Amino acid sequence: MVVGLSRREFLFSAAALAPSAHVLAWQEPDSGATPKYTSDVNVVNVLATVRDKDGKIVSNLTKDDFSIEEDGRPQAIQYFAAQFDAPLKLGLLVDTSGSERRNIEAERRASYKFFDQVMREDRDKAFLIHFDRQVELLADLTSSRQKLAKALDELSASDEPGNSGRGRGGRGRGGGGGGTMLYDAVFLAADEMLRKEQGRKAVILFSDGDDRGSKESLPSAIEAAQRADVLVYSVRFYDPGGFGRPTTGIGPVGGRYPRQGRDAGEGKQVLERISAETGGAYFEASGSTLDKTYARIQDELRNQYSLGYTSDQHGAGYRLIKVMVKGKNLTVQAREGYYAK
Repeated sequence: MVVGLSRREFLFSAAALAPSAHVLAWQEPDSGATPKYTSDVNVVNVLATVRDKDGKIVSNLTKDDFSIEEDGRPQAIQYFAAQFDAPLKLGLLVDTSGSERRNIEAERRASYKFFDQVMREDRDKAFLIHFDRQVELLADLTSSRQKLAKALDELSASDEPGNSGRGRGGRGRGGGGGGTMLYDAVFLAADEMLRKEQGRKAVILFSDGDDRGSKESLPSAIEAAQRADVLVYSVRFYDPGGFGRPTTGIGPVGGRYPRQGRDAGEGKQVLERISAETGGAYFEASGSTLDKTYARIQDELRNQYSLGYTSDQHGAGYRLIKVMVKGKNLTVQAREGYYAK
């Protein structure tokens, strides 16, 4: 049965699951095992992917090949594991706002292909959320591709402001008028769906990067993903002739829902920022390159190093993380920071 939650219901539920004040710590496991946690120690876990100068994954590194700095201060790596076959918890977030109406079928096909290409039914679990003027859960976390495919059949673009959208049978209690609750969708996927899940977690975001009317801000959405250790991979579907797009290149203003991104360039920057600050990656959607995009995402998710350290700093606030690796012509992809409690 497809599960539908309106944004109002979803936000209420998320508020009841606000992050706790204490920070978890791990006990060092055997190599490749999932870390076990105790409490009251400020521990930071970082997932990292390493590529060579040709862009190929490097999967033969050891703990001694890495170093980590926090706010420029060297940190001792106390936990290390090569996470090459651990189960994944995945979330697919699909933009169904009016500006994406002509992209819906492309997004649906891309979603089918993503689940088929990346998800292993015997190992991984995934959920599906669509967002426009509301955030709606179409499929809860499941290992069944059949349930996910059924939920994908529910995808449809929201119509012009004031209409209820097509193909949803009136489900949900979102407000009238147009909207694109992108930041709310990222926040809720991280804070409610994935924060309490253990292991490797990632969100795949299909959108043009435009937000209008979210309760959450872009920084709070990114913070929620960072707190939940969720990587966000953004795949940009942009239709320059989509509903509500300006013809001058300057975003529309006014209306009931404030717009938090004004033009195509800003939408791209939003998606790039979300991915960069959570340790994911940004891609442009193209029919000829989607297979390569999924292959790259899958390659990264299947070939990650998990590094953990106990911060030598005290107090709350945002802290910058820099993960480095020995050897020339090697690049590291990892989140840029985290919020200490």
